[in-house]
Amino acid sequence: MYSLSAKIRKDVKKGLKEKELIPAILYGPKIKNLNLELDLKEFEKVYKEAGESSLVSLNIEGQKEKFLVLIYDIQSNPLTEKPIHVDLYQPPLKEEVEVTVPIVIEGEAPAVKNIGGTLVKNISEIEIKALPQDLPKNIKVNVENLKSFEDHISVGDLQLPPGVKVLKELGEIVIAVSAPEKVEEEVKKPEEEKPEEKPAEEKPAEEKPEKPEKPEKPGETGEKKEKGKKSS
Repeated sequence: MYSLSAKIRKDVKKGLKEKELIPAILYGPKIKNLNLELDLKEFEKVYKEAGESSLVSLNIEGQKEKFLVLIYDIQSNPLTEKPIHVDLYQPPLKEEVEVTVPIVIEGEAPAVKNIGGTLVKNISEIEIKALPQDLPKNIKVNVENLKSFEDHISVGDLQLPPGVKVLKELGEIVIAVSAPEKVEEEVKKPEEEKPEEKPAEEKPAEEKPEKPEKPEKPGETGEKKEKGKKSS
């Protein structure tokens, strides 16, 4: 079981001066609320391993009793994404609780490896119900039986630990394999380039050959004699 240490936070109104400490609150149906302070690095390490569904043994300085708690809620700095406040919940160990756990894929699907499909994860988290001590950190799903594009894994196919119930429709598909998209490349034939139509060339006007002047008849002078007049 995971373990986390804490100290009682005496002055709640004052902010924590040390950057390596974060405020927290412990509550539950059978305990009084306690304001605590946690070591940031230790908390981040425990949270990474336990998540929000595994019981954590909380050791509070100055108290002999150990509290079995769930990391119930985390407030984070929107810029740094570092935790700035933590809710720790002590559930009744004899009553079932509802939590959300991640789905973790194991193995390699033959439909992906051999025929080029794409693994599609429709559900990444799933709600479950169980006694606090039976809650798993995650639900593991083996995909080695996905051999064709028709194969899939539904909620009803999930292998759940003893005592764990799933709060989802059993027929809902969790993981499937999609066929590769056929990219039909349209081969466009280059349009035949039509020769540019040249503007019709204007034909030069045909020059009519000049008629040759009639040769003068022998005996004719340049001046023609007037007809009908006699010389005196």
